[in-house]
Order: sequence, then C-alpha cells, then structure tokens
Amino acid sequence: MHSRLFPRSLVDTWRNPAFAAFLLARLMGMFATQIQAVVIGWQVYELTADPMALAYVGLAQFVPMLILVLPAGDVIDRVPRRLVLTGSWLVALCCALALWWLSGHAARGEAGKAAALAGIYATLVFVGGARAFSGPALQSLLPQIVPREQLARAIAANSMLMRVASIGGPMVGGVLYAIGGGRLTYAACVVCFALAVALLRRVEVRYASPPAANVDGMWRRFGVGIRFIFNRPVILGTISLDLFAVLLGGVVALLPIYASDILHTDSTGLGVLRSAIAIGEVGAAFLLNLFPFNRAVGKRMFLAVALFGAANLVFSLSTWFWLSFAALMAAGAGDMVSVYVRGALVQFSTPDEMRGRVSAVNMLFISSSNELGEFRAGTCAAWFGPVAAAVLGGACTLAVVAVWMRLFPVLSRVDKFEEAAEAS
Repeated sequence: MHSRLFPRSLVDTWRNPAFAAFLLARLMGMFATQIQAVVIGWQVYELTADPMALAYVGLAQFVPMLILVLPAGDVIDRVPRRLVLTGSWLVALCCALALWWLSGHAARGEAGKAAALAGIYATLVFVGGARAFSGPALQSLLPQIVPREQLARAIAANSMLMRVASIGGPMVGGVLYAIGGGRLTYAACVVCFALAVALLRRVEVRYASPPAANVDGMWRRFGVGIRFIFNRPVILGTISLDLFAVLLGGVVALLPIYASDILHTDSTGLGVLRSAIAIGEVGAAFLLNLFPFNRAVGKRMFLAVALFGAANLVFSLSTWFWLSFAALMAAGAGDMVSVYVRGALVQFSTPDEMRGRVSAVNMLFISSSNELGEFRAGTCAAWFGPVAAAVLGGACTLAVVAVWMRLFPVLSRVDKFEEAAEAS
C-alpha cells in the first residue's frame, strides 16, 4: 500500500532491480565523496590555517576536469556507460588509498606536513580527472535504466537518496576524523567505493540507444554537441544559471573557516554544517516526491535560485551556529528545487544519442561552479576576509537571477517539462 509518507516514486524504485542497484551504487559513491570532501577541507585548513590553501583544493580538482570533461562526453557516447563509470570509481578508490597513506605522513613534523599537503593536491588532480568521467556517466546512464515516462520521478527519487548520503557523509566524516584522524576516514572511503563498484555490476542497461553517429574526429563530434546546446536556449540558460549562481555565491569552501574562526566549533561541527545543506535538499526532495509540480517550472527555478542566494547572505552574516545551520538548510532547499527542474529540463530536451556530450557540458558547468567556486571563495576570503567574501557572493547570486531572467525569457516562460524541447 502506498501512502503520502512513502512516495510512489521511491516504492516503485525498489521494484526495478536495475534501478535499485544503480541507486545503492551511487549512494555508496556519494557517501565516500562526501566523507572525503569534508575531511580534506578540515585537514588542509588544520595544516595551513590559510584560506588560499582551501582555494587550491578546488583548483586542483577543477583543472583536470576542465581538460578531460569534454573528451569524456564523447567517450561516454561511444563506450558502454556502465564500463566508464566503473573505471572512474576504481580511480577514485585508488585516490582514497593514496590519501589514507598521506595522512600518516602529516603527523611527522613540518617537513611531513609540507609533503602531505603537496601529495593531497597531487591526488586531488586524479580525483578531478575521475569525476570528469563519473559525473556525465551517471547522468547519461539513468535514462538507460528507466523508461522515459518514469524519468522525472526517477530523477527526483535519485536526487533525494543522494542527498541522504550528503547528510550522512559529512556527519560521519567529521566524527570519524575526530575519533581516528584522516586514516580512519579515508579507509571508510575506500570501503564505500569498493561497494559501489560491486553493486554497479548488477545494473542492467535496458533502454540503450545506438552509438553516436561516426562523425570524423572527436572534437568535431563534440562540436555537434556544443552547437546543439547553444541552439537550445532552455538548456543553455538552465545550466549557465546554475554555473554562475553557485560559482559566485557558494559558501561551501568557506565552511572550515567559519566553523573554526567564526562559529568556534570542531570537525564534528563542520560536518554538521556541511550536512545542513543536504538536510535542506532532502526535505525539499521529499516534498517534491509528495507534491511533484509540472506547472510554471521555469519561474519556480528562478525563485529557487534566488532563495539560494538570499539564504547564503543570511549565513554570511551569522555568528550563531544554529542560525547558520538553518540558513544553510534553506540554501540547500532552494538548490534542490533548482536541481530538480534543471535535471528534468535538460533530460527532456536532449535525445539519447546526445546525452553523453550534453551531460559532459552540464558536468563542466557544475564542476566550474563547485571547484572553481571554491577557488573563487578561498581567494576572496584571503583578500577581503571570509565574511566579506560570503556577503559579496550572495549578492552576486541574486544579481545573476535578475540578469538571466532578461537574457533567457523563453526559460521563464516554460510551463511544463514536456514543453522544454518545443520551447528550445
């Protein structure tokens, strides 16, 4: 029996063995990624007490993604997507092993700290390279597992469960680091990535399309994908809105500074703050499953991004831990609604033979907003201080919403998801 407390999309998910295995595999991969992210931020700031060191954490991951994500999209359209995802998660597992080994050297005096910091940055280059393939592969694999008429609900269910990992991962990471330091937390990451790879073997591809047309040359093939995106204002406006809103307004990179210097808490408190964003996302995703909407989707996306910016402004000025926690929850809720609308609009507007390349460009924009946004936040914090950097970011996000509503009026006029392709 279905009830309002257990959304139909979640119940139906577990009746599809391939989708259930996919969700569990992605849950493990996301759990490992979240544990690793919170521990790296705290560990680097603990070693250096320098905001620029946090900026380099984002830059080290962004550069390889920038170089590899476009070729990755072409590979994903021409090689089985499950195979690509398996390979990228195996690389991530090896990176977690490297970080585990480096944590043992961080305690060996100043020379050990310097060597460990250099090794962390080098390992993050490979982490970024792996994510260049795993992100588009995950987005492109989902439509091959569920039928098209269930895709919007599948995206919502998938997003909600991923946010569950985003809550548990940072909390567990902060607690494990407080108990056993970096070696214990990175060992947990290794286990999670190994489970993800094992579960992925049970994912059955049911709706695969023929490979992409054999246009001569990888860059020419990808040029076809780029032209497709730039000729679709709904897709271009949607993914670029997320890019600039998060690039200019994200505060995640500043959380170790806020936790240590402004809110005066420890690694466990940092984990709670990182989880606040995901708690807001899960709450919004749960409501989206209970009360899914398919009207005025363009306007709702703009409102959600505006909420994200306003909540980050509140966080930037707060010196109370629980007010900061609530502001981050509100930012997460706004981001979840934006992700829900953006994901559905892009999927409904893209034919399957183009999904790898379109997902790669989308991944490049997301990575730019996250990793390059971390570099922007860390740099601004080093120049102006963390509070001024956070305030400026929130104001810029609100300005981006206003500008994009004028640049992409067709996006704000999209009423239903099914109209996205026609609007483009």
